[in-house]
Amino acid sequence: ALGLVVVEAAQRSGSLISARLAGEMGRLVFAVPGSPLDPRAAGTNALLKDGATLVTEASDITGAIAPLVGALAPRTPPLGEPPDFSATPPPGEDDRARVIEALGPTPVAVDEIIRHTGLHPAQVFMVLLELDLAGRLERHAGGNVSVV
Repeated sequence: ALGLVVVEAAQRSGSLISARLAGEMGRLVFAVPGSPLDPRAAGTNALLKDGATLVTEASDITGAIAPLVGALAPRTPPLGEPPDFSATPPPGEDDRARVIEALGPTPVAVDEIIRHTGLHPAQVFMVLLELDLAGRLERHAGGNVSVV
């Protein structure tokens, strides 16, 4: 890693040991300030006194690291027009069968279903929507799905 961010650390904590080691290895050390009355922020405030870089948002970190990698800080690309899936044919009965075959009682990632079936993502999502509306699909954390 190019740097280490300490968000919260007590005066004696493993986070401060990590920060010390990162500094000894020549890495950037960042710290998020906290209330001087909060003992959970005593370590991060001490890091700031000792020369850690004060950060309050992610762009503070990316801006400091960008020169180390020889690139500009990453920028969010502007949103364009959504892709046009109208040219994608609707799923047929064979396509539906392939998606249902890829599903089971164990949650599986939608990307895995797309890879396994070889269907266009729009077709897979259409079949999953149909199953969901029919009450035959269960959605799980992380975007995983299974049949009911």
